Amino acid sequence: MNAPFIGRSVPRLEDLPLLRSEGRFARTISFPGELHMRIVRSQYAHGHLVSISTASALAAPGCIAVWTFADVAGVPPIEFRPTRVKGLEPYRQHVLARDVVRYVGEPVAAVFADDAYRAEDAAELVDAVVEPLPPVLSAEEGIEPTLIRKEYGDVDAAFARAHAIIELDLAIGRHSGVPLETRAAIARLNQGVLELHAATKRPHANRDVLARMLGRDKESVQLYEGHIGGGFGVRGELYPEDLLVCLAALRLGRPVKWIEDRRENLIACNHSRQQRHKLRAAIDAEGRILAIDDEFFHDQGAYVRTHGARVPDLTAGMLPGPYRVPAYRARGHFRLTNKTPAATYRAPGRYEATFVCERLLDAIAQKLGIDRVEARRRNLISCGEMPYARPLDVLEVDTLLDSGDYAGLLDKALAAVKWPALQAQLRERRARGEAVGAGIAFFLEKSGLGPLDAAKARIEGDGTVEVLTGAASLGQGVETVLAQICADTLGVDYRKVRVVHGRTDRIERGFGSHASRTTVMTGEATRLAAVDLRAKVIETAEGLFDLPAEILDIVDGAVVRTDVRAAPLVTLADLARESELSAEAEFRSEHMTYPYGVHVAVAKIDRETGGVRLERYFVAYDIGRAVNPMLVEGQIVGGVAQGIGGALYEEFIYDERGEPLSTTFADYLIPTANEIPPVEVLISQDAPSPLNGLGVKGAGEGGINPVGAVIASAIDDALGVPGAVTTLPVTPARMKELLKKC
Repeated sequence: MNAPFIGRSVPRLEDLPLLRSEGRFARTISFPGELHMRIVRSQYAHGHLVSISTASALAAPGCIAVWTFADVAGVPPIEFRPTRVKGLEPYRQHVLARDVVRYVGEPVAAVFADDAYRAEDAAELVDAVVEPLPPVLSAEEGIEPTLIRKEYGDVDAAFARAHAIIELDLAIGRHSGVPLETRAAIARLNQGVLELHAATKRPHANRDVLARMLGRDKESVQLYEGHIGGGFGVRGELYPEDLLVCLAALRLGRPVKWIEDRRENLIACNHSRQQRHKLRAAIDAEGRILAIDDEFFHDQGAYVRTHGARVPDLTAGMLPGPYRVPAYRARGHFRLTNKTPAATYRAPGRYEATFVCERLLDAIAQKLGIDRVEARRRNLISCGEMPYARPLDVLEVDTLLDSGDYAGLLDKALAAVKWPALQAQLRERRARGEAVGAGIAFFLEKSGLGPLDAAKARIEGDGTVEVLTGAASLGQGVETVLAQICADTLGVDYRKVRVVHGRTDRIERGFGSHASRTTVMTGEATRLAAVDLRAKVIETAEGLFDLPAEILDIVDGAVVRTDVRAAPLVTLADLARESELSAEAEFRSEHMTYPYGVHVAVAKIDRETGGVRLERYFVAYDIGRAVNPMLVEGQIVGGVAQGIGGALYEEFIYDERGEPLSTTFADYLIPTANEIPPVEVLISQDAPSPLNGLGVKGAGEGGINPVGAVIASAIDDALGVPGAVTTLPVTPARMKELLKKC
């Protein structure tokens, strides 16, 4: 019998080259004769671009070329992903500003030199003259390219018969992923093929867009994924800089390299989150939700980037969470402002929606004088109702909650943290004068975005198995998990499986890694390919040894008989040297999977400084089936850390002129190990998904999704004022304002 690899916390295959300093990060990738690009960026949030003087820069030592919009006028604005939302095309971003600048940090010129320092020196000599215009800095006042509408049931009738109506005004601040490694792109023309070496979470989609925008056949454009120092949704998209290095490599005939500095990363890389919600809810006398009516404003920044209106779409589609909501109406105002463009950041739209939804559940408890846990229990969808169809779409996919025992996981979480005893301890501490409290938040995630994925598996002559996929690695353990799935299915050691990903030249199509989809979609495609490959091996051995397939198995990389104790008949390596042993498979899914979880946090407030200290953090998460529990736990803990940043510290702030004030780590505060408490994790596998053969759901975003909500709940409890927190992040300044009101 083979020892199973699915479900085991085996060591990561990705780590050895990183530990040996053999990682291929952007700074380590260079080509002979390469040029370096530096971007000249707007210093104004809004204004007419009157003129750009480049003569001094061109005369600088080592400067090869300086481009303004006139040099790239033939390049169309950057595309966004296909969507049914219409009217967004006029708001796409050109690779260089044309007549108007719309945010501080917008590219207005590109400088190319034979040395990175010379490129920076030459960029300083470019003189852009801008006639300032008044900036728009509030989504309530911005341009609205589209209105996101989602609605079902009779909302007005529900409000007419309500026992009580709850109204909330809630806001989530502007923050985003701040990866350890900043953005970078390296392009070269190699034997007629344009290569882009960069973080590419969607290699095939990005290749196709690049080819269309540059007027090339897609076969003549290839993307190569290196290692990545953090993705989180903000890296791997197509930015103006990616197009510029590719175009420069084509025109200048030399490799071109660009690496942004940290200030550029903070002002030019995608922002996210910023929303304001004005929510009304109708409830009955027992605290059960009858209807939710939510109007919210999404601050998109200056342009519509690759994700289009996906973030507010996710907010509107996911806001009801794991609760039974008979009638629902959401109107999301997708507004443009003079700020850095926004897009996805880990749990996009859900971090915001869960904060709003869980603030509502706490408000229901307060309104009716019932316990916070009981308010949730009364509204949770029951396991007997699964699969639960909700008449909403999310990312243009109909919502079908595939499986779940929400109340069961809530009970597990309460038992694990000893909730009654914890409440008693906190009451005693508050009686002694401490401002300390506990919060609880339930959340629903979505994962496994389709519609399809493919994988190929082949046994090599040395017995190793190559798995070729269209996935990409963002550091989450893709190689290890796919190797475990293949090994477990085929009957080999996972260390004998080599996973190839992020190579558009090796596999015809793929959908990359995003939306917590890789284990669900690519994993199932890998399993199906391994099933077919296993069948081919058994069929080959059946003919070779004239034995029935029913008594043949593959154990530890060799074909064995199961009816008698005997030496292996033949190794996979020997079979592969004699004949081609390969298979490929495709997995399609019409619906996403929906993991879910409960977070509990204990927070203590320093009344003098306004600081919030997290003393304890607990996560219960049902993933359906965990391929590698250790990696799931790592994903959860990392997500919690980022969620704490958005709940207490991180915020992009602008002054009245639209000048960004968060341009260094002295101003944009990310939490350190000192601010992150030990995170207790309970991985539940009570609700396998029926939508794939593995039963798996995604793990990438469950750690961050409800963090703002649970910390808000804990702060309310510490203050003794339900509903006190209405805005994230709860910075010390905001906390001191709350303390004044208590």
